Amino acid sequence: MDDLSWVSANFVWGVATSAYQIEGAVTEDGRLPSIWDTFSHTPGRVAGDATGDVACDHYHRWRDDIELMKALRVDAYRFSIAWPRVIPGGDGPVNPAGLAFYDRLVDALLEAGITPYPTLYHWDLPQVLQDRGGWAARETAERFAAYSAVVAAALGDRVTNWVTLNEPRCSAWIGHLEGRHAPGIKDIRAALPASYHLLLGHGLAAQAIRANSASAHVGLVNLLSACEPASDREADVEAAARFDGHANRWWLDPVYGRGFPEDMLRLYNTDLPVRPGDMETIAAPLDWLGVNYYTPSILADDPDGPLPHAREVRAPRGARRTLLQWEIRAEGLEQVLVRVTRDYAPTSSGRTATSPGSGSSTSTTKPSGAWSRTAVPATRRSSDPVTTAPR
Repeated sequence: MDDLSWVSANFVWGVATSAYQIEGAVTEDGRLPSIWDTFSHTPGRVAGDATGDVACDHYHRWRDDIELMKALRVDAYRFSIAWPRVIPGGDGPVNPAGLAFYDRLVDALLEAGITPYPTLYHWDLPQVLQDRGGWAARETAERFAAYSAVVAAALGDRVTNWVTLNEPRCSAWIGHLEGRHAPGIKDIRAALPASYHLLLGHGLAAQAIRANSASAHVGLVNLLSACEPASDREADVEAAARFDGHANRWWLDPVYGRGFPEDMLRLYNTDLPVRPGDMETIAAPLDWLGVNYYTPSILADDPDGPLPHAREVRAPRGARRTLLQWEIRAEGLEQVLVRVTRDYAPTSSGRTATSPGSGSSTSTTKPSGAWSRTAVPATRRSSDPVTTAPR
């Protein structure tokens, strides 16, 4: 089979968005604020004090947006469903107008010949749940499962491909440890339980989706990094290994049934709120794995820096960069895809979705370096594909 034939047979070409970044209409038809409404309306949090109040006005212009997708001749559309639009209070009554919006959207996508790939959580936690502890509280994982069940019951007769969480690493680490994303917290004592409850929420949501949609294919989308040391110094090599554990292994090991990495637990020095049965819930088999890759991570040791005591270093002078000053290095995508396959052993069967700006990356269980060559068999179903998914 020539290269083009392989691509045609194995890839679904698509586009992707997220609710808060495109929908607007933040106070219409019963929607209540999310943590990103609160965060973006706090002066100084977002460049130019931009908000999602209007954004692309997709809530009103979705028909035109589908026409744009048709003109692009894409096969799939990955969008996110706004929890504060469907269940504005985080739990309790369902908002019929909010759910109806996504019902219409799915019908119109299918009529246009575009396969819907809904994401149930793309960072827009209802603010009322944040006020009760947010992802640092176990209740949020349980409420997420209940919300997922509602959406799956409403759309599961037409939707097959489901994403539970988009980039939980960003929600936990950037949102609760670095404070650069909503909810804007800088506290490892909040970040660790948030990371745990996000993955627990994924497992509980996967159960809820499958209980309400017999044909569901459930996946999780992770932001993973190709990690490399800034120099050959032992301290930098160890820093890259730590960052690999922070960015990659922490988010993959539990999902693949290995538990949380012991070296990272020692580094974080904080207990996780594990209850009997939780780890089995987190490790429920995936139907596909989504991986977002943007740019390599070059690490230097920084004992006084934030966890994991590693500092990201700018790419060498002359490197091609995006408008966000991220290095453009296509080889990093190959590295991380190979590593996913080598260290977590998902099979290549099934279809693989990709889109411009997306990619993949994974990690290892025993960090002898940033890119350990030790392959450890993973517990997987033989049908599980590796999937690169758009952010």
